[in-house]
Amino acid sequence: MKAVIQRVTSASVEIDGEVAGQIGTGYLILLGIGAEDTEADIAPLADKILKLRIFADEQGKTNRSLADVGGGLLIISQFTLYADCSHGNRPNFLKAGKPDTANALYEAFLAYCRTRVGTVECGRFGADMKVSLVNDGPFTICLDSSDFV
Repeated sequence: MKAVIQRVTSASVEIDGEVAGQIGTGYLILLGIGAEDTEADIAPLADKILKLRIFADEQGKTNRSLADVGGGLLIISQFTLYADCSHGNRPNFLKAGKPDTANALYEAFLAYCRTRVGTVECGRFGADMKVSLVNDGPFTICLDSSDFV
């Protein structure tokens, strides 16, 4: 699994012109599920994200976690994180998970996060979504579950 974590002061996702999810302070997470990913990837990646200390403390140092600031999560499925652009100019997505398996893992990731964070919002797997955010910093981190499993 690949995740792009953006520290935000607000973020929302619209589907068909209606807000499907929104948060204030927290993380917008773009989550890609790869063809080789399994449920074993969920906990290590989610725990790493939730333990990141990338919010400022009283001295302005990035020393506080999501829980420390009472932040929320907006998690958006993003198969394009597995784009392969090594040949030509049109990306292929052969390394992305198949839709049924990827959706099940996305839902399991959401469920895992909901047991640990008070506010977890999401988009809809496979939908055409419009994501808006105010990136705080900006502060953006890319993680890959293969680094933790």
